[in-house]
Amino acid sequence: MRLFSQNVKVEALKRAPLFEGLTKRELATLASATDDLQLEPGTVLCREGRVGQEFFVLVDGDVEVTKGGKRIATRSGGDFVGEIALLSTRRRTATVTATTTVRCFVLTQAAFRHVLEQSPSVQLKVMTALAERLAADADL
Repeated sequence: MRLFSQNVKVEALKRAPLFEGLTKRELATLASATDDLQLEPGTVLCREGRVGQEFFVLVDGDVEVTKGGKRIATRSGGDFVGEIALLSTRRRTATVTATTTVRCFVLTQAAFRHVLEQSPSVQLKVMTALAERLAADADL
């Protein structure tokens, strides 16, 4: 089911720090690898302690982020969750549950890795963004 135009996806992906160095064309390549979803309230997008394989970009709706059963944040349209799952097999650090009807799109780890294999420039830019984030965290 197609819910979003390519432009909506490109603009949303551009806001994710992991993709900040990508060109519009490269973002469009990533966007074409995504799937659109509409989720009902109560749907769990990510479950704490489980290995994640998806990155979610929220377009409309609200989600609650909980850790150890306690609410730690809310996210809404324009936000994203789960980007670490694209690069790592670490377990999810929190549970994310839809609190309203949520329209989003998802990029799976497999689709992301396929894009990286097909586009060395995307791979280099993502790795650069990741290195910069790690370096910034180390400075804290």
